Amino acid sequence: MKLSELTTGQSGIIVKVSGHGGFRKRIIEMGFIKGKEVKVLLNAPLHDPVKYRIMGYEVSLRHSEAEQIEVVEKRKMKSQPQPTTTGNQLPLTDDEDEYDLPSDLETKREALRRRREINVALIGNPNCGKTSLFNFASGAHERVGNYSGVTVDAKEGVAEFKGYKFNLVDLPGTYSLSAYSPEELYVRKQIVEHTPDIIINVIDSSNLERNLYLTTQLIDMNLRMVGALNMFDEAETRGDQLDSAKLGELLGFPMVPTVFKNGRGVSELFNTVIQVYEGQFKKHPIRHIHINHGHEIENGIKDMQEHLKQYDELRRQFSTRYLAIKLLEHDAETEKIIAKLPDKEEIFMHRDDTGRRLEEEMKTDSETAIMDAKYGFIHGALEEIGYREGKRDDTYKITHLLDKFITHRWLGFPLFFLFIFIMFWITFSIGQYPMDWIDSGVGWLSDWLNGVLPDGPVRAMIVDGAVAGVGSVIVFLPQILILYTFISFMEDSGYMSRAAFIMDKMMHAMGIHGKSFIPLIMGFGCNVPAVMATRTIESRRSRLITMIVLPLMSCSARLPIYITIVGTFFAAKYQTPIMVLLYAIGILLAVVMSKLFSKYLIKGEDTPFVMELPPYRFPTAKAIARHTWEKGKQYLKKMGGIILVASIIVWALGYFPHNDELDSQAQQEQSYIGRIGKTIEPVFRPQGFDWKLDVSLIAGVGAKEIVASTMGVLYANDEEVGADDGEDHSDRYVNLRQKMEADGITPLIAFAYLLFVLIYFPCIATIAAIKGETGSWRWALFAAIYTTALAWVVSALVYQIGLLIL
Repeated sequence: MKLSELTTGQSGIIVKVSGHGGFRKRIIEMGFIKGKEVKVLLNAPLHDPVKYRIMGYEVSLRHSEAEQIEVVEKRKMKSQPQPTTTGNQLPLTDDEDEYDLPSDLETKREALRRRREINVALIGNPNCGKTSLFNFASGAHERVGNYSGVTVDAKEGVAEFKGYKFNLVDLPGTYSLSAYSPEELYVRKQIVEHTPDIIINVIDSSNLERNLYLTTQLIDMNLRMVGALNMFDEAETRGDQLDSAKLGELLGFPMVPTVFKNGRGVSELFNTVIQVYEGQFKKHPIRHIHINHGHEIENGIKDMQEHLKQYDELRRQFSTRYLAIKLLEHDAETEKIIAKLPDKEEIFMHRDDTGRRLEEEMKTDSETAIMDAKYGFIHGALEEIGYREGKRDDTYKITHLLDKFITHRWLGFPLFFLFIFIMFWITFSIGQYPMDWIDSGVGWLSDWLNGVLPDGPVRAMIVDGAVAGVGSVIVFLPQILILYTFISFMEDSGYMSRAAFIMDKMMHAMGIHGKSFIPLIMGFGCNVPAVMATRTIESRRSRLITMIVLPLMSCSARLPIYITIVGTFFAAKYQTPIMVLLYAIGILLAVVMSKLFSKYLIKGEDTPFVMELPPYRFPTAKAIARHTWEKGKQYLKKMGGIILVASIIVWALGYFPHNDELDSQAQQEQSYIGRIGKTIEPVFRPQGFDWKLDVSLIAGVGAKEIVASTMGVLYANDEEVGADDGEDHSDRYVNLRQKMEADGITPLIAFAYLLFVLIYFPCIATIAAIKGETGSWRWALFAAIYTTALAWVVSALVYQIGLLIL
């Protein structure tokens, strides 16, 4: 609890003091240190400030200041036997006071336990290895992709080391703390509103100068920090001369060489975090340095700080020096904060005067001057420690060789489309074998249940509802896993960035950004994380257009429907081309719609295509398998959740009201689901769909897998269709084709149906994701409406034109 929550007469043991910089230092100097008892004496007449007793003297604090002090309430208890210390209990430290009552001892132990919880934020550039550290330390299985913006939200995990509990937060990768992208704003907000005890600044050792720019901005914020010089093995392989201890001494905080992919240096890193947190780091002094930006800028910072330091509430959240620097950079978010202050005119006047002097003397603006000064400081610091890049082995050597082909003017596109074709061919052809095994298992289970369960609605619900519905979807698990294996490889290897690179011009012609290609490719796996991945696109216009065309990318949930219909109505030699055609149509429609949206609907300026192209890193089989299985688990959870429930609901609507005298076809038509289907059938008459296809489309609004499960349930009972024609009905596609042809479904109708499934209403989860990212239901509902209308028009045109041609 916070010290501000204690009432008059209550006492507590101090756990830790939050905040940073001068504010935190002042509070600690007043005696509010760990392990000390503090008592609330009285409130001022207006209930603020509050008088406390600590270390034998009395002191007052405002509520806002007391909120930064975490305490454990000291509870009075009746005297009881002294508790025996066990191996699980934390020992008391030497600097803690002795207490007479057991209740004091227990309070002290609770304070010590809470004290040993360290809130740690992982901050660094994209591709520096933050998420790898997070996964290694916490055991979490977050995405580790080799391109910018893989972490699109803060991930939280827990690690334990030497009796300490580390609450880890993996923040999005960012190149700076400016207001240029959503990631930068998000990281800044997290640091200010949830100030961590320690920041681990993860730095790519093989790209030191660029990575240290973010470090200089963290230094401006005056935060307790530990540096992790990650990928140190690559720097060693290259033969770099880098004295990590000397660099840490120069920057004012410790630096630890690490290699997160194998765990090298992680123990030392967490040891260092503990030492900095406890104030026991002794290898070199930890100090807050001021980066000199030149006399004009420094004078402007000083003038603005004289005003900013008057506001204690502001100082509690921000370093005043950091705010002054951000004002000189004309940071919009900082300007909003300063605009609320009484003397804002004077502060802005100092800022503008500094800018004018810089223009007159240096012929440059203040933002550029600050960036130049920071890079000048970084260059000077590296010179001072004798840093030299080695020439022994170029870590980019293989990357440059591969890029000669992968990003070649003439070879780049054919190689990309070849890779996509191979991905789909392997998915559909090799995946067919395990799919047949699972299908045989589902068939065996149905036969066994039919043999052991008595005839009646319970057996019908289990066999024709649950097993038929879930079984019709779960058989596609192998294809889903294969597809995600390829997507994981593209992300982890660094190829995804190259795909965005070669597609930028095409994306720009569509009216969107080259970075939009990454979420669009991710959409082949699942639209929901793809929508979230649009946060990496700086331009709001491009980000919005990308989100609303993303549903046109065929997610893996549609795959079972494609495979079912294509395998049923088309010969084997046409199946892979038709599947690829479906994906190509989705991409083509996304191109057309994004062009229309950018020209007529969503206006705004685009941002430059600035994107890191990291070196290729061959992902480990373990990493690929883990990422793929994570997606597989999500798919299986869906089977046991929404798909199972939906299958039983569809079965119940098709079973009731039940009449044993009717055959299965007549029973379905007079059931509730048959009545619903017959009611909406006229809407889909231009596409040639029958009521069963109509119902499956309506059911698929919740999740696209439900379309396949609904078809599995609706066609589960047509046993009399083709029962005596001599065909081998062990083939699920032969059975299904006979049943669907009996309802008048032709290959042309089947293809129109596939197009409708490809285009129409994204699942509820995708709609919610679009609403969450845009902050408005307007665009989410627009995406739902326009995709459904487009699906109706395209499928109707294909069917009607096909009738004229065929």
